[in-house]
Amino acid sequence: MANIFDYLLWRGDLTFENSPFNPVDNIVFSQLSYLPLDGIVPGLDDDKNITVARAAEIFAERMANNTLQSPVIFKDDPVFLKTLGQTNRFKNFLLHSYVNHIDTVREKQFSALCVNSGASTFITYRGTDANVVGWKEDFNMSFSTVVPAQIEAVAYLEKAAKKTNGPLFTCGHSKGGNLAIYAASSCTKKNQHRIAGIYSNDAPGFHRQFIESDGFREVRGRIHSFVPRSSVVGLLFEHGSDYTVIKSSQAGIFQHDLYSWEITHNDMIRLDRVDRGSRFIDKTLREWINGLDSEHRRQFSETLFGILKKAQIKSFLELGTDRMPATIRMIQSLGNIDQTTGKNIRKMLTALFKAAKNNIDTLLPENKKRSRQKKTSRNSVADREKT
Repeated sequence: MANIFDYLLWRGDLTFENSPFNPVDNIVFSQLSYLPLDGIVPGLDDDKNITVARAAEIFAERMANNTLQSPVIFKDDPVFLKTLGQTNRFKNFLLHSYVNHIDTVREKQFSALCVNSGASTFITYRGTDANVVGWKEDFNMSFSTVVPAQIEAVAYLEKAAKKTNGPLFTCGHSKGGNLAIYAASSCTKKNQHRIAGIYSNDAPGFHRQFIESDGFREVRGRIHSFVPRSSVVGLLFEHGSDYTVIKSSQAGIFQHDLYSWEITHNDMIRLDRVDRGSRFIDKTLREWINGLDSEHRRQFSETLFGILKKAQIKSFLELGTDRMPATIRMIQSLGNIDQTTGKNIRKMLTALFKAAKNNIDTLLPENKKRSRQKKTSRNSVADREKT
């Protein structure tokens, strides 16, 4: 059950000249994007940069002094960055163009940074963090053809490309993977020609309109998508390209965690297909979402996050550190939903349960599924004969 920590131990002494970029490096960069590097890595409008090793040192100092400007998202991130800064493979890479924008008015959460290996630049987009506004933006994807983070992802790529030479790679995890694909598909032709690879890790897809765009068709052959066996997030919406299923040491939704993805010396452990649970959730959500028009999707999102807003919950971290008071405030907020909205929400939830019932056979092994289908067929014949 080796993970990226084992990879840094096994391959950390090999530079990119000794062992070229591989899919595991992609998840290393994607995880790096989650580090709160505010005030450590120079910004997009700054011409300066900092080595991974030096950034790791400053980060450790600020962790010890409790002076980080933003909270750590994943508990393993501090050790991850420290280890990264000690490897020959990554320690001399240059970090620059770090941005971290939270805009509650525009409902946008966006963060990205560039990793320069000397020969290539890796533009890595952060996925959704603990901020409620980021999750609201994810839900907005169900009824909006484009969200603010996607627009900023394109602008970021264009500006970062002007500061660099050579091949470009885009990568990201969760929403970050979505942004990596969107930015590469929507940037100028000049920069599209520089893009050598696009790496998406368990990321939600897009509306059909985007999948059919010229920009997406231009870069589709350079997209590398990975999902864990029990993927949920990575199968949402339309993707328009194949994906590779990989093995995780976790179960269920926790397989979304990049630290759980199992690796070999220079690749992830690949599997044949996602599991039955993943296919069930995929079919159920697709049927449910496709059965709702854009207005009902918007209303569901607005109501759900309206409850969190009225409960004054700005970060999901509050549900861990301040759980009981936060829960009480959420329950109180439920009482403020008007009758019409409450009725529509119950109707949408009923449709979700119906979609789950329609796809319950997906959870059955093939032999039991065939047996159930035969039984259903016999019962149908018997009913017709009675009539």
